[in-house]
Amino acid sequence: MATRIGLLSMWLLHFLPLPFLAVLGEVLGMLLYFLGRERRRVARVNLRLCFPSMSDPERESLLRQHFRALGRSFLEHGLLWWSSKGRIKRLIRLEGIENWEAVSDKPVIWLAPHFVGLDMGGVRLSCDFPAVSVYSHQKNPLFDEMLLHGRKRFGTSTLLSRQQGLRPVVRAMKQKLPFYYLPDMDFGIRDGSFVPFFGVKAATVNGLPRLAAMTGAAVVPCVTRQLAWGRGYVVKFFPAWQDYPTDDIEADTRRMNAFIEERILEMPEQYYWLHKRFKTRPEGEGSFYE
Repeated sequence: MATRIGLLSMWLLHFLPLPFLAVLGEVLGMLLYFLGRERRRVARVNLRLCFPSMSDPERESLLRQHFRALGRSFLEHGLLWWSSKGRIKRLIRLEGIENWEAVSDKPVIWLAPHFVGLDMGGVRLSCDFPAVSVYSHQKNPLFDEMLLHGRKRFGTSTLLSRQQGLRPVVRAMKQKLPFYYLPDMDFGIRDGSFVPFFGVKAATVNGLPRLAAMTGAAVVPCVTRQLAWGRGYVVKFFPAWQDYPTDDIEADTRRMNAFIEERILEMPEQYYWLHKRFKTRPEGEGSFYE
């Protein structure tokens, strides 16, 4: 019942102008900050590991900014689920699309790190371009249904479950569908290796260089930024990576992490700090989160 009431509230609120919705989203974010004790603790650990030179008050200020950005993003999902295509295209603009177009004659991987605007970018791109992506099911079935509805509502996206593996992704890429790829979470070490992330060993999936080598794909980073004062979002395409992949899969995976670090330093409050990024540890190391 609580989920249905929440979704009804989001439906009603999505009619508001974005600046008003943004303010309400920041209020929601601060409410989540005060109520989300466990997620707050996880984020504090992540920020301490990634920004050891920051003072405790600076990290706490950054954490609050993150929750405000997260609250905005959560509430603004109503726009993705129910607004018209025209409104979505006005609120979420594209930059640097020529960087993708320059290599669009071959398979392409859109490298999309976990910033709060991730879904905004994915849905905006689906307004105009067929693509393929992978999703993880949510625990709440109704919320899971709404997320899938939002990502598929314009009929151009092919969504595959993470459990299906890479084979259907490769087939889709060979049909020249760009792959909107989100590889920067801790999924264990089975398909990855420990690669530094802000100087801390992090279990990192090495699917990016493997897929690029398997398909001959160009890697075009695609990062979505949430703008201040309710001015919407920007999806920015970066130039395709040159000389990638190499024969050194670990160095290639480290290059991915280094790129994500650079973008985080540009907008640290917008990275998804609530995830246990350093959950998997090398043998003999204790957990950071206990």
